[in-house]
Amino acid sequence: MTKQSTKPNILVVNDDGITATGIKNLMEVMQEIGNVVVVAPDSPQSGMGHAITIGKPIRFDKVDLYPGVEMYKCSGTPVDCVKIAVNKIFKGKKPDLCVSGINHGLNNSINVIYSGTMSAAVEGAIEKIPSVGFSLDDFAQDADFGPSKKYIKTICEQVLEHGLPEATLLNVNFPKGDNIKGIKICRQANAKWAEEFEERTDPYKRPYYWLTGVFQNFDKGEDTDVWALEHNYASVVPVQFDLTAHHAIPILNSWNFNKDEVEDKKENKISAPDGVSLG
Repeated sequence: MTKQSTKPNILVVNDDGITATGIKNLMEVMQEIGNVVVVAPDSPQSGMGHAITIGKPIRFDKVDLYPGVEMYKCSGTPVDCVKIAVNKIFKGKKPDLCVSGINHGLNNSINVIYSGTMSAAVEGAIEKIPSVGFSLDDFAQDADFGPSKKYIKTICEQVLEHGLPEATLLNVNFPKGDNIKGIKICRQANAKWAEEFEERTDPYKRPYYWLTGVFQNFDKGEDTDVWALEHNYASVVPVQFDLTAHHAIPILNSWNFNKDEVEDKKENKISAPDGVSLG
């Protein structure tokens, strides 16, 4: 990477692939803020979560898709893209900001667990880089990212100005359409996918399965990302990668995990002739 100026250096990644419309729009916004380096998968990697490539080589090559933009396509996962960028392109001098997306489709609620877009941002945060993942509620190839771009710029400028709390990143989702009312800071809704596997038969008469499902929201709160998006707000959820259920630690400490060990010690005690216990 060649430093061009004193502007912030920004890493742009995604999971939809280097030719996706979403990453082009995100790159354009980031060019208004700083020096941009794009590292993205050479093919779509949606739903990869935090997968990394082990057991086979990773390749990355410089490409010239857009004039004046430093871009690389990577054979690995979205997380691999961040790792390669930090270690080989930035050569350990970490970027000032890592942004991922703009994803074609929402990554609200439980979707954050499966999302390659968000996992790339998580990897940036693990590397102590202020990181943000962006997604739009539109799977279409010609999705209109225009209405979200001014909000993306504002959010990134705020992150660069203020930083983010330690071990925290932002998950930002936009509703479809040009009627975005503003930004709401939210919590992740309690929701999940009710999954079904549609069975089909291939030309060799062997069954195969196609994953489908219905999104179920169990959370009626008005402070969630699902509520915000349903009411045409952009949702911003602070996310942490420490998965410890801290509230459960006191409960587990009240359980007797060492019961057998205590019983064994009682059985192995030796008594002295005067009745004093030994051991």
